[in-house]
Amino acid sequence: MRLCRSGRVSSCIRTGRKSVETVTRGDVGLDHAPGGVRPKKLLLRALAGERTERPPIWLMRQAGRYLPEYHGVREAAGGMVGLCNSPEHAVEVTLQPIRRFPLDAAILFADLPQIAAALGQTLEYQVGDGPVLTPPIRSASDITEFLSASRLHEELAPIYETVRQLTHALPDDVALIGYAGAPWTVATYMVEGRGGGNSEHALVKQWALSDPDSFQPLIDLLTAAVIEFLDRQIEAGAEAIQLFESWAGILPDPLFRRWCVTPVAAIVTALKAKHPSVPIIAFPRGAGLAYDGFMQATGVDCVGLDSTVPLGWAAQKVQRELGRCVQGNLDPQLLVTGGPALHAETDRILRSLGGGPFVFNLGHGIVKTTPPEHVAALAQQVRSWVAPSTQ
Repeated sequence: MRLCRSGRVSSCIRTGRKSVETVTRGDVGLDHAPGGVRPKKLLLRALAGERTERPPIWLMRQAGRYLPEYHGVREAAGGMVGLCNSPEHAVEVTLQPIRRFPLDAAILFADLPQIAAALGQTLEYQVGDGPVLTPPIRSASDITEFLSASRLHEELAPIYETVRQLTHALPDDVALIGYAGAPWTVATYMVEGRGGGNSEHALVKQWALSDPDSFQPLIDLLTAAVIEFLDRQIEAGAEAIQLFESWAGILPDPLFRRWCVTPVAAIVTALKAKHPSVPIIAFPRGAGLAYDGFMQATGVDCVGLDSTVPLGWAAQKVQRELGRCVQGNLDPQLLVTGGPALHAETDRILRSLGGGPFVFNLGHGIVKTTPPEHVAALAQQVRSWVAPSTQ
């Protein structure tokens, strides 16, 4: 499969999106941007490897069920599928947390399995089950029979339009993050037929472990599709990209390299060839010891840390030795708890990682029972923090 775009190389300033403001090399930390210029938005500076005067903050699932105003929009859209496929409604829910909280980035509101639906599966949301994909893909013949990239961009067109509208709707200092599920994670949904955290992933693991050569075409198809999907998001105005590898932690080491590292590296290589100035974050949740080496092997600009990753390791290995950005890693349950426990752990993370390039985030997505006032308190604490070197 080849990219369907015209092939032109985009610069960091493109027709149809806000221009990226730049300033000359100077005041704070490190500057890795070409030509001695750096993007002015705080998130983009951190992702470029700069130690910023305070960490930028955004939160995974920052738009969603914990906000009361979200539920009204989802109902008006007719449910999750309608919400994701309606630019008007998707823009609105993307903007809701930006209106409430002083966040430095917005992430496109969409859902990981949408790319599976664009390839040919039917996507529905059932109460108690989350996303359900039919028919499940369980063999090489299923790949051939049920999946095709021929309508990929037609099916995903509403998402591209959402990105275009967000480039005009967001405040000038808020960066726009596009995203996709990484191939292995999307494949788990496609094979199991559903998303969510209750599955043992027995079906996808048995296929991938017992017959990797017949499983490989599914990963290859998804890798090519994700490249095209993210390329179009960047063309529409996304200023950074996050790859969610939500199920990285369920694979043994040799297959982690084959199904997680190699596809992400291919995606990064292809996107960097066309969009060298657009930073890429990868979030290999649950990777454990496999985090070590993941950033170098894939070439991502920033690695997202889940809540189990030791902060000292991230500071030494990623920030100091590689000079690159880390993102994370507050436990989402502490955001539910709030109060002194939230404040203390936030302070610990800031002190541990704030001396290098760092984006404050969670170790997984916001849970639906999170009080919005706790999010407000967290954002205020992070925004008021000053890196010791600049005090």
